[in-house]
Amino acid sequence: MKPAQRPFFVLIALIGGLAIFSSTLSKTPVLPLFAASLRATPAEIGWIVMASTIPGILVSYPAGALSDYLGKQRVLIASLVVFATAPFLYLVIDTAWQLMAVRFYHGFATAIFGTVASAAIAERYTADRAARLSTYSSVTIVGRSIAPFLGGTLISLASYDAVYIACAISGVLALAVGLLLRNGTAAPATKPEWPHFWASLTTVLRDRGIMLVSLVEAAQYLVFGAIEAFLALFAASLGIPAWQIGVILGVQLLSIVFAKPIMGKVSDKVGRRQVILPGLLIGAASVVLIPHAPSFIGLTVLSLVFGLGFATVTSSTTALVADLTKDGRFGSSMGVLRTVMDVGQSIGPVLTGFMIGVAGYGSAFTLLAAILVLAALMLGFLFREA
Repeated sequence: MKPAQRPFFVLIALIGGLAIFSSTLSKTPVLPLFAASLRATPAEIGWIVMASTIPGILVSYPAGALSDYLGKQRVLIASLVVFATAPFLYLVIDTAWQLMAVRFYHGFATAIFGTVASAAIAERYTADRAARLSTYSSVTIVGRSIAPFLGGTLISLASYDAVYIACAISGVLALAVGLLLRNGTAAPATKPEWPHFWASLTTVLRDRGIMLVSLVEAAQYLVFGAIEAFLALFAASLGIPAWQIGVILGVQLLSIVFAKPIMGKVSDKVGRRQVILPGLLIGAASVVLIPHAPSFIGLTVLSLVFGLGFATVTSSTTALVADLTKDGRFGSSMGVLRTVMDVGQSIGPVLTGFMIGVAGYGSAFTLLAAILVLAALMLGFLFREA
């Protein structure tokens, strides 16, 4: 890392850690449990979880393209304002519909920040792109990993309000650190004209490789979103206490933290597709076994294995999209990737909630595993033809 780049990477990683900690603490494991305390049905819980991913569908591409035009810092600060303000709104919620509305607002933070931060890193690093993106992601996942443990503990020892106060503190700190990015994410010297701004979208959408990788990412996040929403409820239905549910979800995120940088380096050496395919199959195997391991130990092991598969896939998908990007449209490409990904993540909780209501947890988790297998087959066949 060059000396001039070091402050940027350190700051963006610190901001990401604080912001994603705040975001994760607001939903894992508190969100489904809080929603259930408001007497939300499984189907309504699916919609509540989905609400935060809808902004990703709406604004990921515009945010990425605007960051190519205006510079990354301005767009990042806008997302950090949402991170800092949204947690306070949870403190005044008393209905499921209010919770859904707040989740929708909160979703703008991660939609914008995730797209622009990835684009900013991708355009600065080329030879070790996957390793840099994976290292950054793992730093943010440190925050994501701590959140379930702290959230479960705060619920058990204090209240839901205590969880959201902690979210607010972290969000405000992320905004404060974000203001230091002023010198690290300057606007581009030559701004593209507005017609090119819109032409970037069609250029990216016509790229078969980018769209294929985006669909694989969508399948992975569809399953991740469903597991995030309903593994906690499945564990609760078995009588597992909240602090242990926090452990079950926390080990999954810890496995992602440690595995992702390693798999990013492997991806830089052996190729992206060779890493993505086995990761999808590992994830499928762990998900299909969840209903057959109805214990704290069993669910903890499978959650950890799922995290390893998720880390293996996502260590390479973002880097592969960056590799395929032409003419420096990193913001636009990452915006399309995030948009397609958020479509998948939005569908996951709703589809799973419906399946649980109709056929139970066993059928729902089997369907999720089948989606990952289908994504692996699609990637394998289509890239073999390329």
